[in-house]
Amino acid sequence: MTESRTPEFDHDVETAVVTGATGDVGSWVVDRLADRGVSVVGLDLERPDGVRANAEFRAVDLTEQGPTWETIAEVDPDAVVHLAAMSDPNSNPGTRLFENNVTSAYNVLVAAGRAETDVVWTSSQAAYGALFSESEWTPDFLPIDETHDRRPEDPYGLSKLCGEESARAIARRYGISVTTIRPATVFSPDGTRARPSEDGSDLADEASGGNFGAYVDVRDIARLIEAALASDHDGHEAVLAVADENYLGRPTRELVEAVCGDLPADCDLEGKESALSNAKAAALLDWTPAHSWHDGDGGDASGPTWL
Repeated sequence: MTESRTPEFDHDVETAVVTGATGDVGSWVVDRLADRGVSVVGLDLERPDGVRANAEFRAVDLTEQGPTWETIAEVDPDAVVHLAAMSDPNSNPGTRLFENNVTSAYNVLVAAGRAETDVVWTSSQAAYGALFSESEWTPDFLPIDETHDRRPEDPYGLSKLCGEESARAIARRYGISVTTIRPATVFSPDGTRARPSEDGSDLADEASGGNFGAYVDVRDIARLIEAALASDHDGHEAVLAVADENYLGRPTRELVEAVCGDLPADCDLEGKESALSNAKAAALLDWTPAHSWHDGDGGDASGPTWL
């Protein structure tokens, strides 16, 4: 039987700019789009070695307005996928991380708006505030969805919150479509598998805190980006990217109680169901996760990579 070549998500993007093209997520997105015949122009601080069919790479510092605007105007893409960011506030100076993420997102979004080009970009679960919080953080309700209050206190989560507000403003000003994706902890099928165990370990330790074991496979992020490119929604929309279950293999209620001390009054979780909801992505973009660690689909994955 001949394998169907019908694409999973039908979009009319012929040329796409992908920022952060050599990164942990960007490289997967470049491959997925290029494999499907999209002409990809990847932007990053450095160009990778070698060549890749349907892809070219340019070295651009996105914090510099002129080169960013010039490059996107010259390429004149059908879509811009913005993935470039600094991600770990524990190993990067907060000022540098914040300025890099906010400035680069703004420059890319405005360049896309000026070119009348739709955008898909990655914010983060950190925008809610739990992931890198040093003070007590308890969810208002469970599962957390896109309407939950965002109250970050760290420079990374704050940079993503500012990016989301920039996305809303640029969508309004230029009349383009902007899809904001908030990934949970990202697992990759490359390298050596490393994650918290599923034994009787202390649920309140740092490994299980912050997002209560929510995760997403990087391949599913690439699929969600393509689903967003195929969408015809107007204005700005934010969607969570998360697997159906937590990666710790424990009842999620137990994880929340261990980290927060109690459950919110509004709690609708069963078993290992993720503390973050992917229902909006399913309803708006017809996307559901295809890869699960608990089905043995993680391979020899390394993770998590904090996004």
